[in-house]
Amino acid sequence: MPNNTKLVHKIILFAVFAIVAILGLLVIITPSAIFPDASWGFHVLRSMQMGGGFNILTKPDQQNIALNSTEFISWWSPGQYLVPYLFKILFGLNTGQAAAVTTALCQLVGLTGFYLFFKKAGFSPVISALSLLVIICQQAFFTPYIFYIGGETLLFAFAGWFLYGCFVLDKPDWKLVLFVLLSGWIGFICKSSFIWIYFAGLLFMWLQISKGLRGIKSWILKGFWVGVPAVLSVAVIILVYLSKGVNPSSGSNGIDISLKTLAFPIASPILSGFSIDDLVNGFIFHNDTPILSPAWAMVIISLLAILSAVLVYVICVYVPNKSYRSILIIVYGVSLIFFGSAFMRRLDISYEARHFRIVGLLIIPGTLYLFSRYKVIYQVALGLAILFIAFFTVEFYLKGYNGLRNYTAYGTSGIGQQFIDQQSLNYIKLLDDKHKDAIFVFFSPDLGLEIQHNRVITLPELNKDISINVDEYLHKGHAGTLYILMPSYYIGIRANVILKSFPGYKGFSLKELSDSYVLYFATEAR
Repeated sequence: MPNNTKLVHKIILFAVFAIVAILGLLVIITPSAIFPDASWGFHVLRSMQMGGGFNILTKPDQQNIALNSTEFISWWSPGQYLVPYLFKILFGLNTGQAAAVTTALCQLVGLTGFYLFFKKAGFSPVISALSLLVIICQQAFFTPYIFYIGGETLLFAFAGWFLYGCFVLDKPDWKLVLFVLLSGWIGFICKSSFIWIYFAGLLFMWLQISKGLRGIKSWILKGFWVGVPAVLSVAVIILVYLSKGVNPSSGSNGIDISLKTLAFPIASPILSGFSIDDLVNGFIFHNDTPILSPAWAMVIISLLAILSAVLVYVICVYVPNKSYRSILIIVYGVSLIFFGSAFMRRLDISYEARHFRIVGLLIIPGTLYLFSRYKVIYQVALGLAILFIAFFTVEFYLKGYNGLRNYTAYGTSGIGQQFIDQQSLNYIKLLDDKHKDAIFVFFSPDLGLEIQHNRVITLPELNKDISINVDEYLHKGHAGTLYILMPSYYIGIRANVILKSFPGYKGFSLKELSDSYVLYFATEAR
C-alpha cells in the first residue's frame, strides 16, 4: 500500500508539472496580452530606459504637452516589470517574450513552493499533490497564460515559499531574523498587497516561537526576534517607496457599512479557492458581462459566506496538524480585518476574489483531507465539482489562446494587443519610425508600449454616456504632430469630445486605418 501511494502522488505530480511546462512553452511561443496594471509598470520601465529615475513615469505635461511631467508610481509594486526586465537583459527578449518567461517560471516555482508547504503543514504527499491538481484547475491559474497580470503571478511564485519558511524557521536565531527582513522586501517587490500576508505570517511565527512560554514578558521578548526585523523591513518599504506617491491606502472615499463589505471577505475561501467568483464573471466587480443581478449576487455571496465560515470551522476541527489550523485561522482572520476595513473605508480595492487567493489556496488541502474522511459518494461529488470548474477553465483558456493565435495583433513590444488590429498597428509602427517629435494618444496603456521613438498620452476610455472628468482628458499646448487612435465607432460626438481635449491643435484630419480603427491627426497649432 505505501508503494502504491507513493506511485500515485508521483503520477499526479508528473501530470501537473507536465501540463504546466506545456502551458509555459505555449505562452512563450505565443505571448499573452496584458492587464492595464502591468502595462503601466512597463511604461515606467520604458521611462527608466529613456533616462528617467527609478520607478518614475515620464509623460507629456497636461498643462503644456511640449514639456514632460514625472510621477513616482507607488500604486503598483515594481516586480511586475523588474523581473521581466531581467530576462530582457539576460536573453535579449522583447517585452512580450520576457513577460511570458516570467509567467512560465513563476507558475512552476509557485507550485513547487506550495507543494513543500502543504507537506510541511502535515498533509500526505497524495493530498499535497491533489491540491496542486485542484490549483491548476482554477481559472486564476490559467489567466496569466492569456493575460500577463504581473504582481499576482509573482506573488503566487513567492507565497508558498514564504509560508514554508514560516513553518520551518521556528527557533529564534539569525536565520529567522534574516528571513523576516528579506521576505518583507521580496514579497512587497512581488506585489504590494503582500503586506497583509506578511503580517499574518509573522503573527504565526511569533506564536510558534513563543509556544509553551508563560507570562507576557516572555512573549514580548520572543516577539522582538520577529518584530524588530519586521519593523525595519516595513519602514524601508514606506520610506523608499510608498511615501513617494499615491497608492490604494492613500485616502478614504467615505464609509460603506453595507452587507457586501463583510460578506465578500467572509466568503473568500469558496469564492477564491474554487473559482466561484470567476465562474459568474464576478459577483460584484465584472470584467465581462455579469451573469447575476446585484440582488441575487448578494443572496449567493451571503450563503457562500456562511458555507465558508462553516468549512473553515470543520477543517479546524478535523485536520490534525495544529500548525496548519493556526496558519489558516490567522490568514483568514487577518484577511477579514484587512479587506473588511478597506471595503468599509471604500479604498480603491475592487471586490474580486483574486485579492483573497492566498486564502483560497490555503483552504484546498484542508478541504481535500476533510472529504477523504467521508464516504466515497461525497468524494465523487467533490471530484465532479472540480471537473466542472476545470471544464470552464479549459474553455476559458482555449478561447483565449485561439484569440491570441488568430485575432490578436503583435508589434515591436511582442505583447498581444487587444485594442487594435494588425493592419492598424502596422501603420502606427510606420508613423513611429518616421517621426521623432510626435505624440501618440491611445485609450489603453498597452498600446503605448509599441511606441519606441515618440511620446505617448493614455486617456481613459469613454463610457457609454460620454460623461467625462475634463481634468483627466484636457491636454494644453502644442508639440509636433498629434496622432489620436480611436475605434471607428468614436466618429462623431465621441471624437469631438476627444479632439476638444487638445485645444492647442486645429485642422484635424481623419484617416481610416481599417474597418475597426481610425486615426485623427493634426500638426498646425491653434
